Amino acid sequence: MKKVLVVIDCQNDFIDAALGTKEAAAAVDVVVKKIETYPREDVYATRDTHEANYSETREGRFLPVVHCVKGTNGWEINEKIKAALGDATIIDKPTFGSEELVDTLKKRYVGQDIAIELIGFCTDICVISNALMLKAAFYESDITVDSSCCAGVTPKLHKEALDVMKSCQIVVK
Repeated sequence: MKKVLVVIDCQNDFIDAALGTKEAAAAVDVVVKKIETYPREDVYATRDTHEANYSETREGRFLPVVHCVKGTNGWEINEKIKAALGDATIIDKPTFGSEELVDTLKKRYVGQDIAIELIGFCTDICVISNALMLKAAFYESDITVDSSCCAGVTPKLHKEALDVMKSCQIVVK
């Protein structure tokens, strides 16, 4: 069975900038160690990507904190994590879940039995969105979330998101 790692939105704005949390900052080294256990050809990272007009978008009206604007420092992947990713595939996504990620994995691993592990930020928004999309697309595959490599907007929302994923037959470590 092929094991695949998906690293969700490990960007500066979710670690120590606009929407950063002490839990995300504390998870950086653990995320790096996890990435290092996978061959880079089986590691995929997403990058939350917004334009300068973020405040005018639907998401911006619901979450009025400008973040991950393409080309800014906040949009960049954390330096330590970026170094660990090396030449892993990075997918920019304009919203919580990534259809491109699902399509990329379907094409890359067609006919193969895969297990997908997710890590990253924010557990209660983008991690859960991508985990559920992957569960729907790869319903016979093992989908796992390593909670030690994740952080939510708040610790409470992190735990609640993990509980929801468990109820959807996603294994939470």
